[in-house]
Amino acid sequence: MPTECIQDSFDFGRVEGRAVVADFGGGTITSDAGALLLSKTDSAVRLIDRFAACFRDHRSQELIEHTVRTLVGQRVLGIALGYEDLVDHDRFRHDPVMGAILGKLTPRRKECAPLAGKSTLSRLEHAPAEGSVHAPWRYHKIEHDAAAIERLFVEVCLAAHKKAPPVMVLDLDATDVPLHGHQEERFFHGYYDCYCYLPLFVFSGRHLLAAKLRPSNIDAAAGSLEVVQRIVAQVRERWPEQTILLRADSGFCREELMAWCEETGIHYVFGLARNARLVSEISSQLAQARAAAEATERASRVFKDFSWRTLDSWSTERRVVAKAEWTHGEENPRFIVTSLHADSIGAAALYEKIYCARGEMENRIKECQLDLLAGTMPAATLRANQLRLFFAAMAYTLISALRRIALAGTELARATCGTIRLKLLKIGAQVTVSARRVRIACASAFPAQTVFATAYRRL
Repeated sequence: MPTECIQDSFDFGRVEGRAVVADFGGGTITSDAGALLLSKTDSAVRLIDRFAACFRDHRSQELIEHTVRTLVGQRVLGIALGYEDLVDHDRFRHDPVMGAILGKLTPRRKECAPLAGKSTLSRLEHAPAEGSVHAPWRYHKIEHDAAAIERLFVEVCLAAHKKAPPVMVLDLDATDVPLHGHQEERFFHGYYDCYCYLPLFVFSGRHLLAAKLRPSNIDAAAGSLEVVQRIVAQVRERWPEQTILLRADSGFCREELMAWCEETGIHYVFGLARNARLVSEISSQLAQARAAAEATERASRVFKDFSWRTLDSWSTERRVVAKAEWTHGEENPRFIVTSLHADSIGAAALYEKIYCARGEMENRIKECQLDLLAGTMPAATLRANQLRLFFAAMAYTLISALRRIALAGTELARATCGTIRLKLLKIGAQVTVSARRVRIACASAFPAQTVFATAYRRL
């Protein structure tokens, strides 16, 4: 059997009589020099320090190699840079740029790397609860305070505003996280046609306010009232008179949530699932829309504003706006229910300008799940996977802060987290560490040098 070995030289043909060869002998080189901008962003918002303060370290401090701040910062930055798996950190821990950002270029002990590897980070993320059967509690020395982490998301959002906005819109939505193992509390969900978790996200614009992991054998709105109450209480602590609007699809159109909003002066706009009674209410409007569509050969819509009450689930009569639409040769009725009065905003504007804008939140969820790994839940327990979701959410918050503070007016002002990573953070550089300085010589041909310089000045 031939001996297996790792190839150390690669031949790519010849150019102008010269052989093109590649190897991995370039020395101390990083592919993530743009992470320095994330470091400057963190200095502006103090995210990693505040996140690390949500952990309690029971280790003997004189014996440890890696502090909680280093571990937490390494994981958040790793996710922001696209390193999904903990095993990636076995190489990533030697990256000098990461060491410079986290303030640790030299290990305390010669046998250690400057930063943590997969085993140490795995113990951080494992997160067993006290008395858990998944691991003896006495072996788990770092625990997190989930409530403090949840408060931190709202604190970052509020600190980003110099003054209270005229209206603070809170978008709620549930999505699926497919599971491919035997994770705790996994259930099959008929709508998504897979075993999954059903996390709840709350955004205000681009600000992430909540990311709560839940099993999927529940109603989409389950637990949303408690999350909204907590967020509203934090907002009202800072801005007691703040006008707040909840916005969500029909999955959150529940009596409990609407009644609480009405009692506390919170406005809402929720989708309303259609039924035969509702459709019959707008039969004449559907006929008008059909006639107009057939006459113009274009989609047509007519709005109707009316008061409505369900047969038994609603405690009171509420304002409903209907969109009677005829498109592609068939009817397409849609309904929303709201606490906003008709004299403050008309039916068409309410549906098209206010309600439909909630679709932008789905792009934010895609950023979290596709760009920042919030759609991967490999741990055995729900608690550990919730912590992993917190790390992904913090990575989103950090890049979102970079986008808000440093990239306004640039070509990346509305770019996704994945695009910002690709075009601004992934910079090849040679790193030279001397007694007096750490020089990071970035690639001369880097295309976004102007954007980088602009971001640096603003930070």
